[in-house]
Amino acid sequence: MQEKHRVDYLKWDEYFMGIAQLSALRSKDPSTQVGACIVDAGHKVVSIGYNGMPRGVDDEKVPWGHGEGLNSKYLYVCHAEFNAILNTRDGPALNGCSLYVTLFPCNECAKAIIQVGIKELVYKDDFHGDQFIYQASRKMLEMAGVKIRHYEGKTVKISVE
Repeated sequence: MQEKHRVDYLKWDEYFMGIAQLSALRSKDPSTQVGACIVDAGHKVVSIGYNGMPRGVDDEKVPWGHGEGLNSKYLYVCHAEFNAILNTRDGPALNGCSLYVTLFPCNECAKAIIQVGIKELVYKDDFHGDQFIYQASRKMLEMAGVKIRHYEGKTVKISVE
């Protein structure tokens, strides 16, 4: 009698969202850790990213709080999906890809997603959907024909010891 394969393996969505979740653990942001994973049509990981300071910027010398003016992290941090796009060795390779991200992207990241030709966005959480920048993001993505899908898979638990 031939043995059957496991049935409790990760589906593709769960696998890629799990990679995004693992990438988020690299973030030093004390309040919001976000991860992203870009995947091509052949289920190959093209790039990953997390929210953090730009390369060469000493993250010990910039603010990590929600402060005002120059004391706000928002002026310095690169978002996970933007980092994943910038981390790609071959920009045209992103055309037609899917982006898995743990938090719905802002309007600036939406612009980058559209410009590189990503065709599908799979997001886990949307905590800020009531804010204008996220409403603008959704509007632009829809206008550009990017398929937007809320992640509905299992919660992948990642433990680092």
